[in-house]
Amino acid sequence: MNEFTFKPSQWVPFKDREVIERVRKIRREDIDKHNNPDFRIRVLPREKISHIFVTDVFSRIKRSDDHDEPVVLLFPNPNPDYWKVAHLINTLQVSCRNVWAFALDEYADEEGNIAPAEWKFGFMRAMNENFYNAIDVHLRPPREQVIGPTNENYRDYSKMIADLGGADACYTGPGWTGHLAFVEPDAPEFKAESLEEWMGMGARIVTLSPFTLAQNSLYGGFGMSGDLSAVPPKGFTIGPRDVVEAKYRMDMSAITVHGTATSWQRLMARLVLHGPVTPLLPTSIHQLLRTDSYISEENAMNIEPDWDKGY
Repeated sequence: MNEFTFKPSQWVPFKDREVIERVRKIRREDIDKHNNPDFRIRVLPREKISHIFVTDVFSRIKRSDDHDEPVVLLFPNPNPDYWKVAHLINTLQVSCRNVWAFALDEYADEEGNIAPAEWKFGFMRAMNENFYNAIDVHLRPPREQVIGPTNENYRDYSKMIADLGGADACYTGPGWTGHLAFVEPDAPEFKAESLEEWMGMGARIVTLSPFTLAQNSLYGGFGMSGDLSAVPPKGFTIGPRDVVEAKYRMDMSAITVHGTATSWQRLMARLVLHGPVTPLLPTSIHQLLRTDSYISEENAMNIEPDWDKGY
């Protein structure tokens, strides 16, 4: 039988076939092994990862109230789990007066104008609805302490976080490209001569990868229809520096298509967990840091052909 080989498409940011083949073969029982003891990988059911996330966020808010100390959190969006945090806050009557919550990213138009907080498909709107507005009025943080990027503040966004002492916790998950928030591997705005230079870059407007458009077109907010034209072409994002400077990091690979075993994260999780640390795989920087990385059972599954399944 003749062998058929080919190079990855020009649109694929990370093209090292040897590495891709190596991580593709990582078995479920080996995926949590890593030579950096501070990079802790755990495989858990998706529901347990959700519980850990909610517990971590709530416990930090509770301690900030108990000790009357500020807590700075970098939040991924959209995430319906925030209402669970809000429910715990309301049930136990925990004051959020010391909470500073920053959105990791937001959409922008072709000219780099950031979507307003009220835009129905925006990340900040989702964060307000699922977190801020879900908290009892007398327990909410001051409105100015729940922060998303705007056309006025985005140039100072990283400085705003740093001026508060840096993030106490940063919660992330790899995108289809391996992006970190909206730090895309092929975005010209994050071009750097070295890994060190790239890791020192802060927040900015960025060009979104076509794969990110495809990923987000499958999200419920955009109708789960593959409507590429519905997803804005640019976005705002925190930078790698903001993640590196965070005191605690949690990264989660638990996305599947409507709860099935189909997932665009299955290979990418392996690449960012066990591939090289490179700007071409932005989430891979966690390998150099103290990070708790959680991968769902579905995404830890072996990558094998299944000809009984179609799309």
